[in-house]
Amino acid sequence: MMSLSWRECLSTSVLSPVNFVALLVFLLVFYIVNVYQKRRYFANIPPGPKPWPVVGNFGGFFLPSFILRRSGLQSQPPMVILTEQANAYGNVYSLFVGSQLMVVLNGYEVVKDALSNHPEVFSDRPDIPSVTIMTKRKGIVFAPYGPVWRKQRKFCHTTLRSFGLGKLTLEPCIQEGLVTIKTELLRLSKESGAVGVDLDPLISNAVSNVICSLILGQRFHHEDSEFRNMLRLMDRGLEISVNSAAVLINIFSLLYYMPFGVFKELRQVERDITAFLKRSITKHRETLDPDNPRDLVDMYLMEMLAQQAAGEEDSTFTEDYLFYIIGDLFIAGTDTTANSVLWVLLYLAIHPDIQDKVQAEIDKVVGTHRVLSLTDKGSLPFTEATIMEVQRLTVVVPLAIPHMASETIEFRGYTIPKGTVIVPNLWSVHRDPTLWDDPDSFNPTRFLDDEGHLLRKEYFIPFGIGRRVCMGEQLAKMELFLTVSSLLQAFKFRLPEGTPPPSLQGRFGLTLAPCPYTVCVSPRR
Repeated sequence: MMSLSWRECLSTSVLSPVNFVALLVFLLVFYIVNVYQKRRYFANIPPGPKPWPVVGNFGGFFLPSFILRRSGLQSQPPMVILTEQANAYGNVYSLFVGSQLMVVLNGYEVVKDALSNHPEVFSDRPDIPSVTIMTKRKGIVFAPYGPVWRKQRKFCHTTLRSFGLGKLTLEPCIQEGLVTIKTELLRLSKESGAVGVDLDPLISNAVSNVICSLILGQRFHHEDSEFRNMLRLMDRGLEISVNSAAVLINIFSLLYYMPFGVFKELRQVERDITAFLKRSITKHRETLDPDNPRDLVDMYLMEMLAQQAAGEEDSTFTEDYLFYIIGDLFIAGTDTTANSVLWVLLYLAIHPDIQDKVQAEIDKVVGTHRVLSLTDKGSLPFTEATIMEVQRLTVVVPLAIPHMASETIEFRGYTIPKGTVIVPNLWSVHRDPTLWDDPDSFNPTRFLDDEGHLLRKEYFIPFGIGRRVCMGEQLAKMELFLTVSSLLQAFKFRLPEGTPPPSLQGRFGLTLAPCPYTVCVSPRR
């Protein structure tokens, strides 16, 4: 077969000069219309830095974070960068992740205005590729706002409360985990000597076991290898999905399937967590006793069967949806609270004078032998103020979970188009110098009045605000208070001699975790 030269190709009817010109005209018109429509769509949006081609502002703000670390250099965490940008562009400004418009909300008044005064618009969740691939937009954390989400969240909240969520009846479950921590710390303190103890595995196990008892009806031994691996996978998955090259999935979603590096690791993490949770659901289904429900999974399976028996063919109560709910609760109920406890103990190890004051208050009110209870909380204002001050400084979910505008809205003088990703910067609220004196300093007394009573400030919002406020807020507060105060009643925590304190910048991976550290633990009696 003879091949045609390019001149002969042009002379054919397929790509004749007339058709070639027509094609150029079409492409030019398409480009002009596309640009015009984009300009109309993005007209009057909040100001912001000029985006780069293809990657948007992503290349200017987030891409260097993992590149710099691999080069041995240091970069600011995203929440610090986003807070600093408000100085140049105002408390409401725009960024682009690829072609996706993202609006950052800084400061309490702006965040409150959006999430509390316009909840119907700003309570939705965006379709973020790196999240959607793993969650399928189901569950109660990442699912879109609407009737399905409201029904699922209401069921979960009601069911968890029936099993003790936010109630004193859950205290024995928390105390059971504290007994294990104390026993292990006594053993480890003798073995570790001046090297110090890594608190992370013990704290994570105890905290996770509380949520496991509510949703899975069982506790795991702190040396259970499968369970410890699951906690490690959760922590690693959150970190690499936000704080590594894996964030490029949000621009080029096909990268998720790459057979190398963090992309391959992320898929393996997902597979391992999926296998663990699905085994739990299968075991519950096979041992279900409708007359004696043990936990949230049993209650959900019973509701699912009841709706099937009633002939509700379009019911959203399915095993598939249950899987994503368990994943949400399991991860959210472990990572955030465990990191909060670890942050508090780190700050008190760095500030032994504050630790001494907390222990003096506990000794005076509770003593050194009586088991500390939630009923003591109101009598320990300095202890609670110290916990709150660490929460203010560290904000365990500093950029919240991304929201989305469900419709176009005029907000604070700007047009925010439907589908815009909304980032409530909680870090900026807790570091705002107009709200907090010397906001970067560690000062628990800012939460106390002149008589030493606890001050509750409306702009203290570590669990967020609005309709997407953390469902486990009450449980987290219970665990945080009991764990911190009970451990301080029993032990002193100090940094190893001659060891510089770890960076307080933390590790950002959706949640803000402290950098790995060890502490010398000594019994107080």
